[in-house]
Amino acid sequence: MTAARRAVQENHVTGATVWLTGLPSAGKTTIAYELAGRLRAEGRRVEVLDGDEIREFLSAGLGFSRDDRHTNVQRIGFVAELLARNGVLALVPVIAPFADSREAVRKRHQTNGTAYLEVHVATPVEVCSVRDVKGLYAKQAAGEISGLTGVDDPYEEPASPDLRIESQDQTVAESAAALHTLLAERGVL
Repeated sequence: MTAARRAVQENHVTGATVWLTGLPSAGKTTIAYELAGRLRAEGRRVEVLDGDEIREFLSAGLGFSRDDRHTNVQRIGFVAELLARNGVLALVPVIAPFADSREAVRKRHQTNGTAYLEVHVATPVEVCSVRDVKGLYAKQAAGEISGLTGVDDPYEEPASPDLRIESQDQTVAESAAALHTLLAERGVL
């Protein structure tokens, strides 16, 4: 056992990975940062592994084919599990459109005895396309891009997520509070 792992156990600091999956512009990243602020205010060690930042720094060069998406998700899952097993709450707002990729990440966590929670930010595509924070839906509609998850590329919804958030029906603070409640109920906080 590593010294860091021993220190985490001795201090009873519980790490976990919280994977927020959903369509582009569903609210995943906004909810993750809202929750991260609340958890930091409570004295918790938290990292947000933002999908856009990961693409730029850890997965540069990967495209959006099924294989590249799987590789990207596995890289993020590896980093998240490493952080989580060392007492950090890793919040991961990443689309991860394929169930088998998410399941492989879950299994990595289970193998290492690390807590893993899957949250489906289940915002309908019609709402996401109105939010369109990056302009992706408009570009897809104009024929400028293709392969937009949930529109002309598949998104496999989680069959049984630990939490389902319908962000169109509540505020960001309410969504983060629901996730905070889940973490408390699961013994992560």
